[in-house]
Amino acid sequence: MRKYIVAGNWKMNKSLAEGIRLAEEVNAAVEKAGELKCEVVIAPPFLHLTEVSKVVGKKVSLAAQNCAAEASGAYTGEVSAGMLQSAGIPYVITGHSERRTYYGETDAILAKKTAQALASGLKVIFCIGEELSQRDSGKYFETVKSQIENGLFQLSAAEFKNIVIAYEPVWAIGTGRTATSGQAQEVHAFIRKILAGKYGQQVADDVAILYGGSCNENNAGELFAQPDIDGGLIGGASLTAEKFIRIVTAF
Repeated sequence: MRKYIVAGNWKMNKSLAEGIRLAEEVNAAVEKAGELKCEVVIAPPFLHLTEVSKVVGKKVSLAAQNCAAEASGAYTGEVSAGMLQSAGIPYVITGHSERRTYYGETDAILAKKTAQALASGLKVIFCIGEELSQRDSGKYFETVKSQIENGLFQLSAAEFKNIVIAYEPVWAIGTGRTATSGQAQEVHAFIRKILAGKYGQQVADDVAILYGGSCNENNAGELFAQPDIDGGLIGGASLTAEKFIRIVTAF
């Protein structure tokens, strides 16, 4: 059985004090909610991770928003997967559309980052998704397939046990425009089909596939009700504990 996950990506938001306070509020809300049907993950900025780890309990896991493609060396400003592992961070996000778009991260770079993360014992939330032009031209299946093949197909079936995929249509991130539940389900089912063709149906069935792209407290229930949507990678709505916990409890 694959797991359900709701992950909050804080991006470049919150001072350290604000981040600690938000983490405390999320942790308290999770504890108050009782038994949950999904794993809860939050991804604060690098600077906040070790301090936030001190104020969350076992019901809240942490993720880094990025990691280096190299294990160590003269790479000023970078944070390696091994450093994250040594700090007790279990997850890292790779392939986010903002990293692809703003920082020119290619499929080849992302394949290296993902390999570094897995080699260091981290679990990876690997992001894929099409831009508006690719959606409107009908090339979104082609785009998603290419990103999966070039970014993940170097992995073994055993390594895939530590991969979570997040489908985030770029045209629906921060725009207020959200894919319908039917559109999201269509792509999630396609992703599972691609994985089954490479690794077999069991691997495909076991991989958690999250939806990202303006998923919020109002539409989460409808999205999560789809058979191939296993949770969400949440942006803006994760910056408020009240909104985030409503998404978490949408399961």
